Amino acid sequence: MNLARWLEYAGRNRPAAPAVGRGARVLHDYAGLAGRVARLSGALQSSFGLTPGDRVVIAAKNGPDYLETLYAVWHAGLAAVPANAKLHGAELGYILAQSGARLCFASEGLDAEIAAHAPQSLERLIVLGGRDYEKLLASDAAAIVERAPDDLAWLFYTSGTTGRPKGAMLSHRNLAAMSEAYLAEVDSASAGDAILHGAPMSHGSGLYIMAHVMRCGVNVVPESGGFEPEEIFSLLSSWPRASMFAAPTMVKRLVDCAADCPAENIRTIVWGGAPMYVEDALRALDRFGPRLAQIYGQGESPMTITRLTRDDIAARDHPRWRERLASAGRAFACMDVKVAGADGASLPAGESGEILCRGAPVMRGYWNNAEATAQALQDGWLHTGDIGAFDDEDYLFLKDRSKDLIISGGSNIYPREVEEVLLRHPGVREVSVIGRPDREWGEAVVAFVVGEASPAELDALCRSAIARFKRPKDYVFLDALPKNNYGKILKTELRARDAKAAAGRGPGGS
Repeated sequence: MNLARWLEYAGRNRPAAPAVGRGARVLHDYAGLAGRVARLSGALQSSFGLTPGDRVVIAAKNGPDYLETLYAVWHAGLAAVPANAKLHGAELGYILAQSGARLCFASEGLDAEIAAHAPQSLERLIVLGGRDYEKLLASDAAAIVERAPDDLAWLFYTSGTTGRPKGAMLSHRNLAAMSEAYLAEVDSASAGDAILHGAPMSHGSGLYIMAHVMRCGVNVVPESGGFEPEEIFSLLSSWPRASMFAAPTMVKRLVDCAADCPAENIRTIVWGGAPMYVEDALRALDRFGPRLAQIYGQGESPMTITRLTRDDIAARDHPRWRERLASAGRAFACMDVKVAGADGASLPAGESGEILCRGAPVMRGYWNNAEATAQALQDGWLHTGDIGAFDDEDYLFLKDRSKDLIISGGSNIYPREVEEVLLRHPGVREVSVIGRPDREWGEAVVAFVVGEASPAELDALCRSAIARFKRPKDYVFLDALPKNNYGKILKTELRARDAKAAAGRGPGGS
């Protein structure tokens, strides 16, 4: 079993079908892409002496060469280690060292920074699209190296918002199951359908490459190589029936973009990486119509734990429609998902606990980290670290990360619940709620707000919607919330900022 088989099949059976797009134009058909991959695979084996199982880091911005390099790594029986191009050189150096990669492909401009932090184990650094890279494409084509279903395919490094990132080991079987689940339950794609890679290909967007190759779709990279709402709308005119994966912050930018959007050309906008607040989901639905889907997953179970389908999101006439919009949907058919107490036993509907899952997409474990693997995988279940609750119809409602739970006066407070209320204020653009250490209550609720609203207005809003003990005791107004490279709000930074401010105020300060 080798993921590269899908590309080989497409190259042989649909050679003239468009495979890769750059901006509005077709860059490679499937015959051309398969040929480039086979030649690059040959170079990986003959020029560098890489053997099955060796790791190859791809530290690159979005681009057509990203896709062909990824498939060449698999074609040669190697394991890909996609790394976020926005990471610091020292962070990339850690990934290179921890993965034991012998070879790294990097975007032009990143090579110098990577070289400054490269470990001794790295033997070669190749610039994508550079002279050395083009020489590799002139090599003799190689045959696919067979791999077992559980052999490592993608070493997925977590974003590392707390401590060092861990490498989740995703096998060929994991990624195949994930791709099949996407096509069956989220976004059915056909030959010629496109996916626009505005989000990083090293992360969520790149994980949907395989499903589109499986169906002979077109992987399209914007000319900018990134996410610009006006450019995305323009590309939709050139690529009918296009889908894209986006973080909730990206969906908000699309909604707020004043440019004309040919919404009829959108197949599906899939959001994930963080929950979408209900008010934001409603605005997206009003702007784009019934073309939205949500997935809940982790790097450890990529893109595949639960899904809120297009029908769920568009079902305005359902009596619980708005309530369901606040959920993460139901479990994928290939997954068992439960909400469990501290003993691992399932909790009844309505009770909150840790979300556990098991199924074909779940990782094998963490690379060279037996302790973390033992903590995450227990009795066949992945412990996600997320807190949630099921309703009576098996819709999963995410509360928060277990580390983000606020306990005040012995009562549990889920930041998301408070955030949802605050976002109802028309002047609030973004908000994040944390717990501040409090001598009397244990923790006090603090809201960091981006927008124009007075504390009195926000307090009145909370009094009208949630229990008094859940109301923020303090409001801190910021120009922007700190986020990581994937658009997730960094509550760790907010806690650090709040602690520093408290230390500055000193004893008795407020």
